[in-house]
Amino acid sequence: MMKKRFLRGLIAGLILCWSSFAFADKFSDSYLSINVAGSQIDGQWDIALRDLDVAIGLDQNGNGEITWDEVRAKHADIAAYALSRLALTADGRTCRKHVSRQLIDRHTDGAYSILRFSATCPSAIKQLSIQYNLLFDIDPQHKGLLKLASNGITSTAIFSPDKPKQLFKLETTSKFSQFSEYVETGIWHIWIGFDHLLFLLSLLLPAVLVITGRNWEPAERFRTSLVDVLKIVTAFTLAHSITLTLATLQIIALPSRLVESAIAASVVIAALNNLFPIVRGRRWAVAFGFGLIHGFGFASVLSGLGLPQSALLLALVGFNIGVEIGQLAIVAVFLPVAYALRRTWFYRKLILIAGSVGIVIIASAWLIERAFNLVLFSI
Repeated sequence: MMKKRFLRGLIAGLILCWSSFAFADKFSDSYLSINVAGSQIDGQWDIALRDLDVAIGLDQNGNGEITWDEVRAKHADIAAYALSRLALTADGRTCRKHVSRQLIDRHTDGAYSILRFSATCPSAIKQLSIQYNLLFDIDPQHKGLLKLASNGITSTAIFSPDKPKQLFKLETTSKFSQFSEYVETGIWHIWIGFDHLLFLLSLLLPAVLVITGRNWEPAERFRTSLVDVLKIVTAFTLAHSITLTLATLQIIALPSRLVESAIAASVVIAALNNLFPIVRGRRWAVAFGFGLIHGFGFASVLSGLGLPQSALLLALVGFNIGVEIGQLAIVAVFLPVAYALRRTWFYRKLILIAGSVGIVIIASAWLIERAFNLVLFSI
């Protein structure tokens, strides 16, 4: 009786914590495009108005809508805020930056401030160091997606709180280094793409268990769990590779709102299946079916990097390999620990049941937000 009361109380507490997290502002991205020619840098920086509103306060009258006049009144503040969080250093020497123009554009997830800027460096750039600190103090999940073009070669990178500074050797950029960057981008995306991560986790949680009647029981052999996990990861990778390729090559295009809503729904369904098992076998088929949807989500990352046609094949292969490496790294850490704990009350009740409840709450919040477009801006 005491154990049941403790479990209920613990689950209730977790629900409250997860609910608070789930209804927080959704994770944000900015898009930074830089072109280097000699000692000159020309760039464009797309930053979501919702993020700038949190950072410096754009909604002056507090009515929940951001107008063009409110944005225009804050042009100087926007420029100062953004440039103070971007440092460009060429061969160890600072480049002087200034914003030349500010515009408004609408991305699939809302309105963005477009900052066009330039920077002058002391000499022709051989190595460019970029320090990116936008919004990291406000949103630890924020990412900066970079496209860097120089001498006809395009490089990409993702900035995060764990990786705010990166060095680019412009004279030595090769196909191999580009490929390595795309692999790294794929690894980072699966690790910090929480909707993809929670979907995969929902499928992995029962992998060390077997369903008997209405109860989850520990699997008897590690090999059985390993084969199940490899089937899930392989099916998910194969499926998202198909739609990622089709979407990146612009053979099939789906509305971002529909894709993001479907991804959230897939997480809800996968987690609910742990609580009320309907699909008891062949969960790899679930991974494949919903993986087709997740592939369109992955494609938005590559499209956000603005890759030229000449780099698409390299990016597709590298990104897919990176995602697979990221998934296998998660499995390598998760599976041995889960198998060791599979017979415990802690794993079967708290991690599987309470964890799945938490995932359902988070993903349901995402689904409602994405499906009904609750965050609106009037520009």
